[in-house]
Amino acid sequence: MSERFDSSWDSIIKPLFQTSKLQELSEFVRNERSVHQVFPSADLVFNAFRLTPLNNLKVVILGQDPYHNDGQAHGLSFSVPAGIAIPPSLRNIYTELVTDIPGFKYPNHGNLSKWAEQGVLLLNATLTVRAHEAGSHQKKGWEFFTDEIIKSISDQAENVVFLLWGSYAIKKSALIDSKKHLILTAVHPSPLSVYRGFFGCAHFSKANEYLRYHNKLPIDWQV
Repeated sequence: MSERFDSSWDSIIKPLFQTSKLQELSEFVRNERSVHQVFPSADLVFNAFRLTPLNNLKVVILGQDPYHNDGQAHGLSFSVPAGIAIPPSLRNIYTELVTDIPGFKYPNHGNLSKWAEQGVLLLNATLTVRAHEAGSHQKKGWEFFTDEIIKSISDQAENVVFLLWGSYAIKKSALIDSKKHLILTAVHPSPLSVYRGFFGCAHFSKANEYLRYHNKLPIDWQV
């Protein structure tokens, strides 16, 4: 498993890879790649940690699984490379941004790397998936890894905004110190639930308001 991430994460991530759980996970993913197509490619599994240094972290957006269809997953939750059709949940995120952020223009692509480079950690709870088999790498050890990441961010960082959408993500609130950080929750932006409270949640403007209050540069949400 390629351990490619910004060095600011070393003190958190490297000890995790010494644990038996992560060694077993690494072996599982290696075996999966030897007999199946696995997304994302090995060099992009830790893309979120490469593009968003810990010392520049401002916002965490938590997803669940990488996209499992060809060409979609590139290591950032909700994001797809330019040239790939914008997935339904991301289309709904853009629709909310149009109403929430003055001047936001609906993009013609789904690459959220610009967010990541500004300090938005686009973290999936599971970082790999077998091609065309949703959820196929759940409960193999990734959740242990990403839960430890969330707890470490809560402990070591200051005034981070956590955007938790849907019941799975909202359960992660238990890992976060709400006295140090802002936790914003809503239903998932998928077409199945978006009209039950994601539209109108104003999470993006609320995040920027909190960042400004704590003397941090707000996020330019335009991509």
